Amino acid sequence: MSETEIQPLAPQLRAVLGQATQMAPPEKWALMEQAGRELAASGLAECAVTVGDTAPGFALPSATGGRTELAALLAEGPVVLTFYRGAWCPFCNLALRALQERRAEIAERGARLVAVSPQVPDESLSLVEKEGLDFDVLSDVGSETARAYGLAFDLPGYLAEIYEEFGFDLHRVNGGHARTLPLPATYVIDGDGTVRWAFVDTDYSRRAEPSDVLDALDALA
Repeated sequence: MSETEIQPLAPQLRAVLGQATQMAPPEKWALMEQAGRELAASGLAECAVTVGDTAPGFALPSATGGRTELAALLAEGPVVLTFYRGAWCPFCNLALRALQERRAEIAERGARLVAVSPQVPDESLSLVEKEGLDFDVLSDVGSETARAYGLAFDLPGYLAEIYEEFGFDLHRVNGGHARTLPLPATYVIDGDGTVRWAFVDTDYSRRAEPSDVLDALDALA
């Protein structure tokens, strides 16, 4: 796909957000916005791993079997590490597709693309099959890795109930950890394990632009 055919991610996310606001009952949407404000006010994003920090190591099961270790990936070059909420989240699916579109360019820069969610491996595999992703998709059941990066948080009870009403069976797909999710985050980690670029946001409708990730990889060179 040529550069001119690739659309920026942000306007696509805004379009999905607009659709969501129209589809959700107003009283439910008001509560979802309240939860967003509370999460933003918590200061969690400001406490997360950021530029200059050493990336916490991990060894996580992949959607296709086996385990993937960050140290082993870094031994081969930089890593683009992205945390997402799950296959049930349309914003996550859109963001992952956008990264997929640039995966070849990421690889050309000597980097490996890795996505992590709290879903059990079987649920992650359904995402791989559905979206045609061909990068590492890892399962952080219990969100211990997200917690090490300062990204894990628990949904307030009222929001968990709304998600259940919407049909998001987080208890099942997250292996019994229904209320714990990661903030959307993307990191560029160099070969020595240092975070050189970071995007972290409490707003699930905002994600790292793949073009910014490529710029960050170019800066490593």
